[in-house]
Amino acid sequence: MSIRVFHRDRPSLRLPLISKDARFIVWPGVGAWNANVNYVVLQPGEANVPHIHPVSEDTIFILEGEGTAVDHTNGVSLPFHAGCIVHVPVGVKHSVHADKGRRIISVGGPAPADVPLLRMVKALSADCEVPASFCVDLPE
Repeated sequence: MSIRVFHRDRPSLRLPLISKDARFIVWPGVGAWNANVNYVVLQPGEANVPHIHPVSEDTIFILEGEGTAVDHTNGVSLPFHAGCIVHVPVGVKHSVHADKGRRIISVGGPAPADVPLLRMVKALSADCEVPASFCVDLPE
């Protein structure tokens, strides 16, 4: 496989679970299993559906705006603003909220790829060939 260039305005998947404008740019659907980059816009008042990445860490770089990262697992809410990076450890239920009256634009995503989530939302089929390193027992 060779180097490829992707553009944020031509995503191969959009995922409303994350936001009305969540664009998956680099993800398993384009052959990237270890590096995932999503471009996400949250409008004022919008928030992710709380979710867990059972086998992945999530790293989110805030390009614009300010809001709150909520750790539902540990009952913690942390404010952030442009220039901050939100890091979510494996297995932590979390959401990002544009609750400061401004939209948020971010890039980032789970690494390695969150195969269970992608299968749950039917972005990857059950028979999709997944690299052996991604075949792990998931927590109950």
